Amino acid sequence: MNYASMVNFRYMKPLTKIYAAMLLMLPTALSAQDTPVLSLDSILQRIDRNNLQLQSYELKAKSYEYSADAATAWMAPMVGAGTFMTPYPRQKLMDDRDKGSLMLQIEQDIPNPLKLKAKKNYIASQSNVERANRDISLNEMKSQAKRLYFNWLVAQDRIAVLQETEKIMITMKKIEEVRYPYNQSLLGNVYKADAKIEENRNMARMQTGTIAKARSWLNSLMNAPGNTPFEIDSTYQPVFNQAATYDTASLAALRKDVFKMNAGIRSMQLEIESMKLERKPDFRIRFDHMSPLGKMMPQAFSVMGMISIPIAPWSSKMYKSEIKAMQYNIQSMEKERAAMLQETQGMLYGMQYEIQTMQKRIDGMEHSIIPALKRTMDANFLAYQENKMNLSNVIDSWEALTMMQMNVLDEKLKLYEMIVDYEKQLYR
Repeated sequence: MNYASMVNFRYMKPLTKIYAAMLLMLPTALSAQDTPVLSLDSILQRIDRNNLQLQSYELKAKSYEYSADAATAWMAPMVGAGTFMTPYPRQKLMDDRDKGSLMLQIEQDIPNPLKLKAKKNYIASQSNVERANRDISLNEMKSQAKRLYFNWLVAQDRIAVLQETEKIMITMKKIEEVRYPYNQSLLGNVYKADAKIEENRNMARMQTGTIAKARSWLNSLMNAPGNTPFEIDSTYQPVFNQAATYDTASLAALRKDVFKMNAGIRSMQLEIESMKLERKPDFRIRFDHMSPLGKMMPQAFSVMGMISIPIAPWSSKMYKSEIKAMQYNIQSMEKERAAMLQETQGMLYGMQYEIQTMQKRIDGMEHSIIPALKRTMDANFLAYQENKMNLSNVIDSWEALTMMQMNVLDEKLKLYEMIVDYEKQLYR
């Protein structure tokens, strides 16, 4: 083998190792590419479209629509057959006509059409209440999904902070290991650095668990298997969008629970209209056909029309009292609606000021406190590298910086949850 071949062979060995490593990493890279990244809006749309509980409300609403159609149906006619004025056995008959007749009877109730229409409108109106219930449940689910998404977002930021601070601690551990053989460091410092590194990793594991929990719950809200893999948009930043006005008329147009109360009031008003029509009469018609058993009697019939008298005092008391009760219920619901809107208005003002205060607090921590702690950490670490400061002092500054960075993330999570609560009140 000549010199050139030997050189080529020498350089091919590390290249072969690199190619082998790339082939081993290829499945991991492909699986990472296959994992979808879902934005918050995409998750909320999937919940709206796929959640089974939300689908149940629409089915209930459709059931009321069919029940309303059924309310206009008439009762089935009644048909009967028997004897008419037939003497008991062993009776003495004075004439052929005393034998009686065979009788066929048909009877039909004819309800008042105004009553049927009013009842249909009342039952159909309840479908709007169910659709309002769906919107209220959707708002709850959207708020829950936002909380989980923001917890996941903050957990990723915490892991990034822990990984960055772990690099510093690993560097300090290596310095201690280098200095120890020359009696420039204590063995306990190496173990102390080891403990801090492991503590840091345990905190990262906790955040990994938070992410797994958020992923499972979001999957369940989207009606997907809990272990379905997906990632979130790590660049997303929640923003506080203040409402233009908090007047009660605007809030009434936004809030679905107020829409539900309006639908309930409308439904009760239609029920009152239906109850008022109870004073209208109902009708019944009956036809009887008699075929005599005696040959001397002709066939006969009887036609009878009947009408109810609901204005009778012992009958009208029922629907009059029911109407009064429902009118008081409507007044109660109107007062409750006004109180709810007033309370919501005050709550939104309070939330707005609290969010703005929290934003200023976080801004001060990020732009003043953390940079100062970083400069302290850098100065102490530089002095430590020059062997002018011991490890304990550097660890103290490292812990202060890490703790403040974690505190900022805790405050950010509180801010995000405040934004969620604010948007929940506005049904965004």
